[in-house]
Amino acid sequence: MMISFNEIYGHFDKILSKAILETLYMSFASTGFGFILGLVLGTVLYVSAKDGLYENKIAYRVLDFTINMFRSFPFLVLIIVLIPFTKFLVGRSTGTSAAIVPLTIGVAPFIAKLIQTSFSEVDKGVIEAAKSYGASRLQIIFKVVLSEALPSIINGVTLTLIVVVGFSAMAGIVGAGGLGDVAIKYGYQRFRTDIMIETVILLVVLVQIIQVFGDFAHKVTKSGKNHLVYVYIAVFIAIVIFTSPEFLKLLK
Repeated sequence: MMISFNEIYGHFDKILSKAILETLYMSFASTGFGFILGLVLGTVLYVSAKDGLYENKIAYRVLDFTINMFRSFPFLVLIIVLIPFTKFLVGRSTGTSAAIVPLTIGVAPFIAKLIQTSFSEVDKGVIEAAKSYGASRLQIIFKVVLSEALPSIINGVTLTLIVVVGFSAMAGIVGAGGLGDVAIKYGYQRFRTDIMIETVILLVVLVQIIQVFGDFAHKVTKSGKNHLVYVYIAVFIAIVIFTSPEFLKLLK
């Protein structure tokens, strides 16, 4: 008869709840920062491309090459390569806050390409109509293109967040914490298959919840209720704040 994880190590609920909070913190914080960086990069790619609002072939090619180069890095290699930079930025190379640095840098190029694709799918007729009404190029970008591409962007962010959840589990290999760290320390290294299965189930459930929430946000924005995207952003920020190590220390 297999002895339960609770019976062997004790305080399982504390370990598990802490790991879930760490995974949420790493995933949502890095996706949020990655989205901000990716939105800037993706917008520059879009406007500097051929027939773009600020067409610049040299700038587009240099930025496109740089983004594709970072996208080609395997995530574990990226974590190791960025250790000196991570240590310089946050003062340490392990832990949840440290993991956010490579996660953000790893996911930003991916988001940039998603943003560029979403913008490129906007009907050219809508843009031409905005031009005919005298809209400036900045107004076209932020009031027309961004608004029209919002449902597609929500889908992209949802997909990215799910990918980052997987990356955060991988980051457990280098002591980043979270469910991946629990799976490695208590499951793999101690030959506990049951613990490995439990963490996988939790990750699957977490991904399903994110997907349902993302599908709902996509449906809402597609129906034209773009103002509700602020609720989506507020939930994102709230999760980052309430799962951060600093906030959790205040509760102790």
